[in-house]
Amino acid sequence: MNLPPYPIFPNIIGDEISLRQIIDSDLNALIDISYYNAIQATTFEEALHMNAIINNDYNAGNSIHWGITLNNTNTIIGTCGYYRGFDNEAGELGCVLLPQYIGKGFMSSALKLIIHFGLNHIGLKRIWSNTSNQNDKAIKLLTKLHFIKTVDLNDGDIEFQYCAVNKL
Repeated sequence: MNLPPYPIFPNIIGDEISLRQIIDSDLNALIDISYYNAIQATTFEEALHMNAIINNDYNAGNSIHWGITLNNTNTIIGTCGYYRGFDNEAGELGCVLLPQYIGKGFMSSALKLIIHFGLNHIGLKRIWSNTSNQNDKAIKLLTKLHFIKTVDLNDGDIEFQYCAVNKL
C-alpha cells in the first residue's frame, strides 16, 4: 500500500472539477459543511482547528482530505476523502457538498476520482461508506457509483461497500 503522507499532496484534475489540498483561505466558504467526528464548525476558528486536526491525521497516514473545486473558477464547493485509517487495506469514503452545488453531478465526479485514486494509488482492496438511512441523496449517489449495501447499523446508518467488479 502507498499510504499518505506523500512528498507532494496529490492534486487530481477531472473534466469539470479538481481535488486539491484545503488551505486556510478556503475555510470561510466551508464553515457550514466543516465537520470532525460529527461535530460541525460554527466559526472560522473552529473550522481552522478542525482543518489542523485533519491535516495532522493526513501527516500521521490516517486520512487524506481534498477540497473539491470547479475548474473554470477555482471555487471550492465541497470536500471528500478517506478517513479513520487504512486498516486491512480498506478506506472509509466521506464527502460533503455546499447545498447550492448538490444535484449537478459534481460529487459523482469527485468520488469517481478518489475511488480511482484509492484503488490504483493507495492500493485499497475495500472502499466503504456509511450514511444515514434517511439520506436518500447519498444512498442514490453511492448506488449509482456501484456501492452495495452491506449492513444496517444500530444507529440508523447504513454501510455501503464499493463493488470493485464494476471498476470506474
